Amino acid sequence: MREARGGRGPATWGQRAIHSALVRLGTEAPRYNLRLAAPVDPGMAPDAVLRAYTELLHLHDALRTRLVEEDGDLVQVADADGTLPVALLHRDTPELAAEAAADLLGEYARQPFDLARGWPVRLGLVLVDGLVRQTVVVLSHTAADGWGMRRMVRDLMLLAAGRTARDLRAERKFAQPLEEAAEQCSPRGRRRDAAARRHWRDKLAAGPRALLPRPPGEPDPRRTFPYALLRSPALAAALPVAAARLRTSDATVLLAAAATELARLGGRRAFLCQVVVGNRFTEQAAEAVTTLAQEGLFHLPEISDDFAETVRRARGPALAAYRHSGYDKPRLDSELDELRSSGVELADHSVFWNDTRDPLAALMADAPTRQPSGERELSFPDEFPIRPGVSVAVDVVVVPGAVELRMVVDSALLDREQMARFLCGVEETVLGAAR
Repeated sequence: MREARGGRGPATWGQRAIHSALVRLGTEAPRYNLRLAAPVDPGMAPDAVLRAYTELLHLHDALRTRLVEEDGDLVQVADADGTLPVALLHRDTPELAAEAAADLLGEYARQPFDLARGWPVRLGLVLVDGLVRQTVVVLSHTAADGWGMRRMVRDLMLLAAGRTARDLRAERKFAQPLEEAAEQCSPRGRRRDAAARRHWRDKLAAGPRALLPRPPGEPDPRRTFPYALLRSPALAAALPVAAARLRTSDATVLLAAAATELARLGGRRAFLCQVVVGNRFTEQAAEAVTTLAQEGLFHLPEISDDFAETVRRARGPALAAYRHSGYDKPRLDSELDELRSSGVELADHSVFWNDTRDPLAALMADAPTRQPSGERELSFPDEFPIRPGVSVAVDVVVVPGAVELRMVVDSALLDREQMARFLCGVEETVLGAAR
């Protein structure tokens, strides 16, 4: 591995958080793998594509980092050299190549990674007439989060165009996992960790003990978690307008709308949820291909009947959630377990909100425009097994011309009609604020 850097050190907070989650998920862990299948048009020579991927491995240490448990602690090992197996498939037509890429992507994504022994990357290329027409990449979530994978794709395109890892390192600075861990172990990092864990303990002591009414008796252990999807061009168009009128970010507007609608369903005046935060508040973090995202704790003590006032009240708690979203999660989990064991009843923090939209998405060619380009689409495409510790989980995703709200719910708490009311209620609340 030419010019690749190696080393060993403590795991980062992000690595620890994802690693512990994957261990708990067991056989379900592969569903958190990050995946990408992309066409290569009009085709590239295999040597050129492999050169670009080799440079990518040189550039980002996280793609060569293994996570090893030693003496009860998690250690990261960045390998300075090694070999990444690459699947090379040959097909007769571009259409057959696309089918082969989709099949390979599914196969790669279903397999768990051996994080202690192998690199967190799987790569496959599909060739037609000697040229690469499809590329398939699957990453473990320990290597990157959604933002990090987008940065990886951007760098891969630059490298495929002829740039080198040395070029890109000279142009910009970005955090590598070992450097990130060193910062977290510094006195400043330890203070940040302690403050974040204190924030969590305080909010879980003050927040509502239940967000949604639970029916009497034990829930059916065979129940499923329905999955609902709302695709809304109108929401994509309304969000920037509402944010401008309410003088805040569109992320805060959307989070306040979700709090309002879920509290209405639960008959509550207060709201608390775990918010997935990208933790990329510095230029070096923003450029990094690694996993930095963690959950912040958002607590809104009282929701107003006036949505504009609710948005105003949400600003401070949202900033506090973002500020305290970097911490040693296994240590926090241990502290919360101790509180429960001592008889302390913690607030319900089983609702998760994950706004995956990239702040740079507005600059993309397929970014949603301000004019709605289609009708609302609401569907229930799937059901999932029980997710321990989760009552409601919502992902916010940008798709061409629209924003999607993707919702998974414990069917013991909400039925499909209530899920639809929540999703459409969030949309209508934002549209009302924009009007």
